[in-house]
Amino acid sequence: MFTPTANRAAAYRNASVDTVVHNATPHQLICMLFDGLLQSVRTAQGALERAEIATKGEQLGRAVRILEEGLKGSLDMQKGGEVAANLRALYDYCVGRLTDANLKNDGAALAEVTRLIEPVADGWRQMGTAASPVADRATIIDASAPQKQASQPSTQTGLARMLTQRVPSVSAYASGI
Repeated sequence: MFTPTANRAAAYRNASVDTVVHNATPHQLICMLFDGLLQSVRTAQGALERAEIATKGEQLGRAVRILEEGLKGSLDMQKGGEVAANLRALYDYCVGRLTDANLKNDGAALAEVTRLIEPVADGWRQMGTAASPVADRATIIDASAPQKQASQPSTQTGLARMLTQRVPSVSAYASGI
């Protein structure tokens, strides 16, 4: 007759997450994807260290889905130009490293993905704190929001500069695949 407390708590948590996602800007959604990706990789690293193979596999599967369906899926290759192409290559490389880490129980590969993604995630967060509400919809993201007017500053230039300065060349990593 009554719903168990655990089920009510889970329903409340799910409703809360749905509300946050529904009210988030495209920029905030990408931040959430980066947070989820890094959390999954760190949880997989802990599971690997504890020899919890099922948890490791679940978390790496989640991380790969975030990269493939969330981060890569949100790139607008036409508007994003070279920055979007570099991000796509980085995400592809990370998917490969996560797959290797899962197959070979390779903690170093997990650490490498974290080292590669953290500067991009940090740059994305910093861009959001410095950007105006309209600039929140960075040009490399295929957002359904109206196009920016020419008089407003472009955030792509800042993101491109940050990627060039803080993220090592993807081609250097890709040659090791």
